[in-house]
Formats: sequence, structure tokens, C-alpha cells
Amino acid sequence: MKNKSIDYILRATWQAISRMYNEEAAKYGATMATGFVLLSIDKENGTPSTALGPIMGMEPTSLTRTLKSMEEKGLIVKKKNPDDGRGVLIHLTEFGKEKRELSKSTVIHFNETIKKHISDEQWENFIIVAETINKLIQDKEIFTSSELSENEVV
Repeated sequence: MKNKSIDYILRATWQAISRMYNEEAAKYGATMATGFVLLSIDKENGTPSTALGPIMGMEPTSLTRTLKSMEEKGLIVKKKNPDDGRGVLIHLTEFGKEKRELSKSTVIHFNETIKKHISDEQWENFIIVAETINKLIQDKEIFTSSELSENEVV
């Protein structure tokens, strides 16, 4: 993989992680998206439904479908937001809290397994590289008009 591009490595790695999480979640009748929603909901106070999409990077239609499925399975309940009558808070049910703990332990197990196979220095460098990539993208420093001429094809 040393000759591959950064985006190729990231995409291939994320696809492998996604596949792994979905295979694990399928054992419990769930999906990776369900697990991430469970982990993204404030287990004590609930989370506004409008906040979940940005937290998870999900499109509204995908999130709506996932939340509907989770509600049907008894993992979550929707309640009116007392601070904003137009909004809805997503709360975990007791069953949802149990499944949240399962999702949490799955993520912790993944992280611990990876960390067993890399040094602290490799981990720190990985974090630095990932944060640098995210900052460059967030600050729109990758594709600037001064670096790309209008005639270049990407």
C-alpha cells in the first residue's frame, strides 16, 4: 500500500472497518449505523434529532430511516424537546442503553486490539496525520484557486 494515494488508503481502510463493524453488528440484528447512533445519543438527556446528522456525518434520509428502524426495535423513543416545541429529542430506552453498552465495548475492543499491534509513537503519529488532513480540508487548504488553474482536469 506504500505506493497508493492517501485517499485510497483511507477509503480502503474505512471500507474494511465498516464491513467488520457491520458483520459484528449483524450478529445482534443491528448495523454499524445503529451502533453509531446509540453511541451518539446522550444517554441521560437525549439528543436533538437535528444534531445527530452532523455528529455522525449522515444524510437526513439515511438518518431518518435508521431512527425509524431503531424506534421499531424499541431502542429509542422520540420526545418533544421541552426547550423547543418544534424539535424532537431522541432518548435511549433501557433496551437501547443495553445495546449502547454493547456498541461501546465493541468499539473499545477494536481500539485496544489495534493499539496492541502498534507502538505509542505510531498511534500518536496516526492522530497527528489524521488531524492534519482534517484541518487542511476544514480550512479549505487543499484546493485553492491559486493552486489549480481553470484548465486542469481533476
